[in-house]
Amino acid sequence: MREIDITTECLGFIDSQDQRVIDKFFQLIEVIGEVRVVNTNFVKKLQSSKFYELRIKAGNEYRVVIFAIDHMNFNECTKAVCLNGFLKKSNKDYNKAIKRAERILEDYLNEND
Repeated sequence: MREIDITTECLGFIDSQDQRVIDKFFQLIEVIGEVRVVNTNFVKKLQSSKFYELRIKAGNEYRVVIFAIDHMNFNECTKAVCLNGFLKKSNKDYNKAIKRAERILEDYLNEND
């Protein structure tokens, strides 16, 4: 249903995590690829941004993967690109990660033109 691309930056982040997080990530990627409406516990629009987050909970910590879509509404998109990830410690982490995601998306779009 949805095509999912994963950038090398995002794969690098995922590969640096423990096996439980890696397994959860790929399970969630499968879900967002196949299920049209995904629970907001896992996928959420980032406020004041064009990006979405994929939340991976492991113990008491969250890993967040920022991704972009090809539509204004997640439920209607046909493609998602996982851009980068980070360990969420505070809300301040988002600003830096969003700026990084913007650069990665720009590079991705230039490579795939």
